[in-house]
Amino acid sequence: MERAAAESAGAWCRGGRTRGRVPAVLAVLTAGLLAFHRTVPNTPGRVGSLLESFLPWLGLAVVPLLVYGLVRRTPVVLVAVLLPVAAWTRLFGDLLLPADPAGPRDLVVVQHNVSDINPDPADTARALAGSGADLIALEELVPDALPAYERVLAARYPHHVVRGTVGLWSRHPLSGARTLDIKPADLTGPWSRGLRAVAATPHGEVAVYVAHLPSVRIVPRGMTSGRRDESAVRLGREVAAEPVGRVVLLGDLNGTVDDRGLEPLTSRLEVPRRGFAFSFPAGLPLVRIDQVMARSATVAGIGTLPATGSDHLPVRARIALD
Repeated sequence: MERAAAESAGAWCRGGRTRGRVPAVLAVLTAGLLAFHRTVPNTPGRVGSLLESFLPWLGLAVVPLLVYGLVRRTPVVLVAVLLPVAAWTRLFGDLLLPADPAGPRDLVVVQHNVSDINPDPADTARALAGSGADLIALEELVPDALPAYERVLAARYPHHVVRGTVGLWSRHPLSGARTLDIKPADLTGPWSRGLRAVAATPHGEVAVYVAHLPSVRIVPRGMTSGRRDESAVRLGREVAAEPVGRVVLLGDLNGTVDDRGLEPLTSRLEVPRRGFAFSFPAGLPLVRIDQVMARSATVAGIGTLPATGSDHLPVRARIALD
């Protein structure tokens, strides 16, 4: 009887290893994509950037593999699943942790693409005014809607500057405002989607950049992000040349912080330490393309605010000034 039991157990293990070969390979491949996503080529179709845009969601592949391993009782799969779990945790585990306690030198900022077809700009402005932010950055400010934002935000944010379709509202005085030249070379028409100003906060000057990088599209041949990438390079040069030590970048960058297309910015600026804050699309948020980054400061945490009349959710971040 003991011999039969041993033979049965051995057969179960051998069968489990055989049955689980394909799921185990899939688990290893998932771990590899997570850990070495930068090695995925970006041509054709900017496949690498496309993968990195949705990289956190790749962890969901673990769920069916884990269920398979448990239901079919295949040890090799259960062990293999630990690899993508470890890789995902290394990449994104810190984002799940609670943010550090608020400090006396914190700056609260809100970033929101308000949408050029927002049906109620005044209501959106009222929601943002109640956020308690020190700085509010807005994109897709169209001429017909701009007066509503100026009127509603004026009481709490007496200082503001608008350049083209982007604007910055501040509790603190602003100076040195100018337009940023981040326009892709192949665009010939009017296009002004970047500004820079210096906010005189109680804890010193902060250079604030507001930007709306070109849109990307997912098409059958991949992702069209050439203009976005070029604009990111131009913006990165502006940030690198900024003489003020502290810099805060707020904007709809049409890319995630994992996307290599934003490396000209993420290599120079710190990204949020806590929080996923998926902001787009507002109805079913899958990615955060509304970004808050900083230099000589820490983006301690980021989260989303309730939906407005936009197809983006507003994001609210706390920045600890070093």
